[in-house]
This record gives sequence, C-alpha cells and structure tokens, in this order.
Amino acid sequence: MLTEAARVLIFLGILLVAAGSILLLMQKSELSSMFRWVGNLPLDFKVEKENFRFYFPVGTSITVSLLLTILIYCFNKFIH
Repeated sequence: MLTEAARVLIFLGILLVAAGSILLLMQKSELSSMFRWVGNLPLDFKVEKENFRFYFPVGTSITVSLLLTILIYCFNKFIH
C-alpha cells in the first residue's frame, strides 16, 4: 500500500512539473491568447485601491472545477 501511495505522489509531482513547464512555454507563444478568459469571468472579484489589491476568482474556480469534473468523469467512464 505504501508503494502505491509513493507512485501516485511521484506521478502527481511529474504532472505538476510538466504543467508548470507548459505554462512557462505558453507564456511566450500565441497559445496564451486562448486562456485570456482565465481571471476575467463575471464572478471574478477584483478590488484595487491605492495600497490594496484583492482578487477572488470565484468564476474561474467554478469553471476549472467543472472542466476537471467532466475530464475525470470521462476518464473513469473509459477505464471501467
């Protein structure tokens, strides 16, 4: 059981490193324009004052959660 948990953690670590690398590479490419909606949805709250900045991305969180839920559902449906 411990080796299975270790494998899952290693896989998640590799996945996070790959996702971070992809995001860094996309920053300089034309693909970054595809994700301009992130952080600019109707339920994303932004408050900017002189010495204060607050950002609460409710809309983006809901959208990402729905996309991940659909992705995981499809993955589990095809696996089982």
